Amino acid sequence: MRPVTLGRWTDTFRFILCRSSRELWTILLGRSALREPVSKFPFSESTDKTAVPVCSLSSAERLKADKDVAQPLKDFGLRISKLLGLDEQQSVQILQCYLQEDYRGTRNTLKTVLQDERQSQALLLKIADYYYEERVCLLRCVLLLLTYFQDERHPYRAEYAGCVAKLEKDLVSNYQQQFEGLFNAEAPTWETHGNLMTERQVSHWFTQCLREQALLLEVLFLYYAYFEMPPSDLLTFARLFKEQGFGQRQTNRHLVDKSMDALVDRIGYFSCLILVEGMDIDFLHKCALEDRTEQHQLSSTQEINKEMDQMLLAFGDICHHGPVLLAWVLLRHTLQPVEAAAVVRRLGHTTLQLGVFQYLTDMLQALGNTCTASTARMCIYGLLSFVVTSFEEDTLGSQQYLISAACEVLAAPSLAELFWESKPNVGLEMVLDSAVGVFPHKTGPLLQLLTALLADKSTAKRVYMFLDKMSVYTEVYKHKPSDVLSREDETLWHRKTPKLLYPLGAGQTNLRMSQGCYGQVCVGQEGYVVRWDYSYSSWTLFTCEVEMLLHVVSTADVLAHCERVKPILDLVHKIISTDWTVSDCLLPLTSRIYMLLQRLTSVINPPVDVIASCVNCLIVLAARQPGKVWSSLQHTGFLPFGSTPLTNMAQIMSAEGMKAGNYGNLLVLIEQPRGEYAVTIAFLRLVTTLVKGQVGSTQSRGLIPCVLLVLKEMLPTYHKWRYNRHGVREKIGCLILELVHAILNLSPEGESHGSTPSLQSLCIYSLANTEAGQAVVSIMGVGVDTISMVLSVQPWSGSNDGPGQVLIQMVKLAFSVTNNVIRLKPQSDTISPLEQALTQHGGHGNNLIAVLAKYIYHKHDPALPRLAVQLLKRLAMVAPMSVYACLGSDAAPIRDAFLTRLQSKTVDLRIKVTILEFLTVAVETQPGLIELFLNLETKDGNDGAKEFSLGEWSCLAVVLELLDSELQGQYWCPPLLQRAALAFIHALWQDRRDSALSVLRTKEKFWDNLSAPLFSTLPSPAENTEPCVLESCAFVMKIIGLEIYYVVSKLEDSLKAALKRLSSQRRYEFWSQYVKELVCAACEGEEEGVRSLPESQMLISAWRTLLILSTSHSDVMHLKEDSVRQKLFMDILEGTKTTLSTPQSVACLRLGSMLATLLLILLKQWKRSVSLSLLPVLSLMLDSVLQADQQLMERTKAKLFSALISALHIQGLNDITQLPQLLLCVCETVQDEALALIDSTRHTTQRNDSQEDSMETDVPRSVQKDQRDSVCVLALHLSKELCGLDEAGEQWLQVMRKLPVLPSVLSALELSLRSTHNLYFTEAALHLLLTLARTPQGAAAVAGAGVIQSVCLPLLSVYEGPANGAPQVRADYSPSTSAFSRKPLDAPCWSGVYRLCLSLMESLLKTLRYNFISEALDFVGVHQERILQCLSAVRTVQSLACLDEADHTVGFLLQLSSFCREWQFHLPQLLRDYTGVCAHRKKMLHHYLQVSVCVYIKSLAGEVGFALPQGPRPQRVVPHTSKEQPLVGEREEAESKALQAVQCSLLKILSKTLATLQHFTPDCCQILLDQVHTHTHTHTHTHTRDLTALYTRLLSDTAGPDTAGPGTHTHVTLQHFTPDCCQILLDQVHTHTHTHTHVTLQHFTPDCCQILLDQVYTHTHTHTRPYSTLHQTAVRYCWTRCTYTHTHTHTHTHT
Repeated sequence: MRPVTLGRWTDTFRFILCRSSRELWTILLGRSALREPVSKFPFSESTDKTAVPVCSLSSAERLKADKDVAQPLKDFGLRISKLLGLDEQQSVQILQCYLQEDYRGTRNTLKTVLQDERQSQALLLKIADYYYEERVCLLRCVLLLLTYFQDERHPYRAEYAGCVAKLEKDLVSNYQQQFEGLFNAEAPTWETHGNLMTERQVSHWFTQCLREQALLLEVLFLYYAYFEMPPSDLLTFARLFKEQGFGQRQTNRHLVDKSMDALVDRIGYFSCLILVEGMDIDFLHKCALEDRTEQHQLSSTQEINKEMDQMLLAFGDICHHGPVLLAWVLLRHTLQPVEAAAVVRRLGHTTLQLGVFQYLTDMLQALGNTCTASTARMCIYGLLSFVVTSFEEDTLGSQQYLISAACEVLAAPSLAELFWESKPNVGLEMVLDSAVGVFPHKTGPLLQLLTALLADKSTAKRVYMFLDKMSVYTEVYKHKPSDVLSREDETLWHRKTPKLLYPLGAGQTNLRMSQGCYGQVCVGQEGYVVRWDYSYSSWTLFTCEVEMLLHVVSTADVLAHCERVKPILDLVHKIISTDWTVSDCLLPLTSRIYMLLQRLTSVINPPVDVIASCVNCLIVLAARQPGKVWSSLQHTGFLPFGSTPLTNMAQIMSAEGMKAGNYGNLLVLIEQPRGEYAVTIAFLRLVTTLVKGQVGSTQSRGLIPCVLLVLKEMLPTYHKWRYNRHGVREKIGCLILELVHAILNLSPEGESHGSTPSLQSLCIYSLANTEAGQAVVSIMGVGVDTISMVLSVQPWSGSNDGPGQVLIQMVKLAFSVTNNVIRLKPQSDTISPLEQALTQHGGHGNNLIAVLAKYIYHKHDPALPRLAVQLLKRLAMVAPMSVYACLGSDAAPIRDAFLTRLQSKTVDLRIKVTILEFLTVAVETQPGLIELFLNLETKDGNDGAKEFSLGEWSCLAVVLELLDSELQGQYWCPPLLQRAALAFIHALWQDRRDSALSVLRTKEKFWDNLSAPLFSTLPSPAENTEPCVLESCAFVMKIIGLEIYYVVSKLEDSLKAALKRLSSQRRYEFWSQYVKELVCAACEGEEEGVRSLPESQMLISAWRTLLILSTSHSDVMHLKEDSVRQKLFMDILEGTKTTLSTPQSVACLRLGSMLATLLLILLKQWKRSVSLSLLPVLSLMLDSVLQADQQLMERTKAKLFSALISALHIQGLNDITQLPQLLLCVCETVQDEALALIDSTRHTTQRNDSQEDSMETDVPRSVQKDQRDSVCVLALHLSKELCGLDEAGEQWLQVMRKLPVLPSVLSALELSLRSTHNLYFTEAALHLLLTLARTPQGAAAVAGAGVIQSVCLPLLSVYEGPANGAPQVRADYSPSTSAFSRKPLDAPCWSGVYRLCLSLMESLLKTLRYNFISEALDFVGVHQERILQCLSAVRTVQSLACLDEADHTVGFLLQLSSFCREWQFHLPQLLRDYTGVCAHRKKMLHHYLQVSVCVYIKSLAGEVGFALPQGPRPQRVVPHTSKEQPLVGEREEAESKALQAVQCSLLKILSKTLATLQHFTPDCCQILLDQVHTHTHTHTHTHTRDLTALYTRLLSDTAGPDTAGPGTHTHVTLQHFTPDCCQILLDQVHTHTHTHTHVTLQHFTPDCCQILLDQVYTHTHTHTRPYSTLHQTAVRYCWTRCTYTHTHTHTHTHT
């Protein structure tokens, strides 16, 4: 076989732009990445360059001298040369192209293959197939150029025209020679071509010969369709085709088998068309009409004409001769009607005998719907038009054959328009007139023609108007009727009476022919043919025809009426499909289709073709009116239906109560036995149309039986049905998958929400768990080799509906359906059968994962490998399997194929993007596979550590090339591909692939290329910015953020430089402004702004992450200037305000929630840089949020409340006028949240009670609304802050008058205390009440709202045992647990709630005094046991929690001691118990002064927050050498701090206890005087002196130098008052006067308890005073009073 040559241009173009002819053909088809403006394609330049053509010869010596080719390849090239009969050097070139494009292996495997004989033979055969395909693709390229070089709509028309102009010179001669060479080539044998040339390979070779012959003739036909054929060429081609028998007299015709018949016929078709086109019948027709036939080129070629006559007279034995003879008859009859009359008569008779019109119909149908077929139709249109014009129709044979050929010709849309614009009574218009002449006696011919003439809306209106105004009504009578009058010659009839044309009942649609109507009569074989002059509408007639069929549906006449109605239905289907606006006018017809469908499907032998036509009409109606069509179909019984209500999936899958309907019966009883499935195809399209119409929930439930029939009965078994025609099985499979695909892509609004499972859930369950899913798996498992084989045997090349294209479409649908099922399938712990089939490991690479991966080798349709990789990506995300393990030994070759497609500059962009997305997913989920693709090589570094470098087949090399900033903007590296590459890099950083990261970091210009998008200038967000650009910038920000976060101390210098440029070039300000504008654009309009909302959210999220990171790494990011920070903060504030001010947009509100988080963080971190008053803006945002969807804005409200709290802490309330409105809004929220919390708590409590005795263990947890940062808690805290700013309490009281806030809060508080739920809410509420209790008005409001009723008794639940399943919160005071607690003191806990309640009671009693004494005594009475237990536990438990509770307890008792009489009256026993506990303070003080306190220091240090170093204390300290010396110092310091904390707590308790006892005992002076009275007068002076010395020592110890400093009040107090008191004592001693001395001391001397309290206060603020002085002071002065108090109380009790 000689190589195909297309001339110098084609070869040059192939070598310049692409590696192979197939790649060039893909580019020309527009299936590659080359879709940029025409300047990207150097067509014109290519034709001027010289290159070695493909067919150039080179000797074996030149190949042997070529040192660039390895010797094994040279040797193998020789074998290829022998097998294919090619030049040696060309064979090596083919081998190299094959290895680069189609070889499915690696270099290592290639060496093995070349050395193994069997494997090398298989490789030889694959290279032969590759070579054959290259030859075919080269011809297809030229065919494509000739198809579009004059098409004004094609973007590259001018370039194509230039190429054709340069090919024109040698194209015909070269192709003619190649055609003759292929036709006359001798078949290869094993002697000439080697042992591999078996019979099968010879047959394959001959098939290739036939395919190339057909393509060469197709190219020549297209060429002559645009260029005139010289008469000499016409004669040459006629001789050539006669000699070859129009393809049937092949030199190797003994090799022709049945599979080659289509190719042989195709050769004959194009041979015929070339000759007809060469006669230029169109121009001849034009010349004949204008009477200038001499201008035709064949009018003056007498010799050629005679030779043609002699040659064509010998024609007649082959059907392909018919059109050639017909065209020559027309030409000779027109140019020389007299001289050629005998030839015309003889050839014309032969033409009719060959059935020329039937042949033309078959030929045009076989050519399909390609561009070449359209050109052929144009050629035949001119032929038929001239034939009908030149000859009488009666002489042309059967009218039906002529009309069928005309209909097939008019299928080209351009010809239909040309027909309507042509002159009347010329050409095919005469055929239409002839068909009108027999209408409606014969409805078929006219309706066939008019159906073919429907091309667009304009032609549809013409057809409708044509049929609406008919003027002739043709009838046939066997006998003359009695109700007419006629002439004597019986040529004219006249009606005597009116007549109803259809025997229908009264009131039904009918046609009435009036009296006096005339009709022309023609007597024929059938009888009297009468053409009445009667005006009527054919649409009314069609309605009557349908009514007649409904009347005779059960009679023997049904088939005859069906033949009349079917063309009507086909016309209706075509016209409403073309122009929907006429459907209203056709309502009388379309409304009867439902009844017709019902009756026809109920008969014993239903007319399948008519039923299919009815369903086709309903498909078009359902596309516009799905609900109406569905409701009407339900009454026909045609579709499957359910007789029982559908409640659950199990019932549906069991098909209980399901009926197949008339369609199901028709499928089983009629279509499957016959092997014809017209109704099934229409049924599937109808159901798909109804599904796509998104009918309401009621209708969608009704569709469940239809879908279930498809999924359960059709999808698993359709491939086993009987079929009479090829391609129907694949077509049905495609339609089934299209239906499933439409259901899986339904929007949520189109699905039902009731108890019945939806269509989508039904499909998902069926495909995942039944045989339907296994059928889809088997479709996906067809494999790339099978598809390639089907494509290779297609006789035609450019058709879109061939068997190969249908198979590809079916596999693509299977991919998409499976992907959607996995995506939508509910999460489950058990693996479904579908997932198991997808992920199971098979031997020898037979598992489906390997099959899916090998679709990357497919080159015909780029969507097929793209969808396969998408499915692989989905499986890698969700399936528990290793893709790398599934690939097995094919892993490395498949990786190479993936990277080859990724590196190619012509591969479709979407394939590259999908590959990168797959690798991005594999980074996280497929460690083995990603390591294969990373292909990193390791070596030992200088320091012994491993160093990584890129391998030869590393995907990182390709990705780095895509990120190169110098290549950006090239057609092979668009922004979308750059975005996918950045996503892959981000995945590596996010997954911490350190080996890959180490390589990337050290690559030159990596950080510069990576950060390049951040320095680019983007258009305004209001303009059309590509979403992928936003995503690219977002990924860059995320990568830089991750690098800073993880490697902050060892950043690369290039990254540091990039970060510095971000600051110096003011890019922070740019991006801040851009993000703000992006947010504003998203909020301005749903169509413009929200179009790219996901990408915008991604960029905003990345920017947010970067800003959050800058708060802790400002030095590295060079973001330290206050002005820049303030600018960024204000932009975020403005963006947040804009989004939250658009409450009608859910998307904007979600965006605002994201920005609110960033605003809160920046507010806390950059508080020094914020100078603007924030409260007005935050208040405005809060008002907008409160008006939006509360459930959606739950978290946003919480963030705003937190921001308001922070703003109040930072800036305070500058404008007091803002307080009322803000306080009102917050209190409204508090009230609403409190009421919601009450309902939630009650529901939770009731459910817990009901489940207390349940055996269920898998109980779903309730929604936890009580959180530290919940809206309710934060609103309470904000209320507390606002109330704290309201010093007078007036604003709070105004809010109280408007809203019942306190009752709501107290009710929720009471319920929370009783159920021990909502800890955070409880603490926040108590803090608010504490703040309110600070002022008299607030305290009165709190008390008046019933705080004691809400707190007193419910508080028992906090520390008592659990009840009704409540959690145990009782405080344990045993030393073994409490002393060693690690829980911080201020952490939320129920014991803290108890302490807060004590503080609240203390504050209320202190503020309200006698107005609250009754409630306070009630509280003490209820909790007296807890109070005494707490005070007693101080002696044994040293935890800070216990000491803190004791401190709160004695503080409350201190306030209560001011009302000692009321206490003595109401709770005398408690008073006695309390004084008894206080009597043991001496032991307590003595105990804590001992070293034994240190036993608890370690636990206490941890409790108060001081961490102690671990490890034992060293026995021996060695200066400057011991490594543990710092640890010892840290331990001692922590123990010292812990000891001081315990001592501080003890002293506070002791001081408050002494202050409490002050109200029940005389003061210190009274005690001293009593002591003086008890002694004799002789010892008075001695005792007084001792007392004075004691008191003086007290003063000196208490007012020591350690108390000096800020906040010290005790020293000042003693300095002013104590000397006077001492003077009084001395005066009394000298005068021996013992009267009323204690009164004087009482008024002028500070109480000792007050002195101790002042000392404790001083220590608390300064933390510098040693505790030894305080201990000594307490021991000396407090013990005296405590002893006296105990003695006095004991004496009083006995008295």
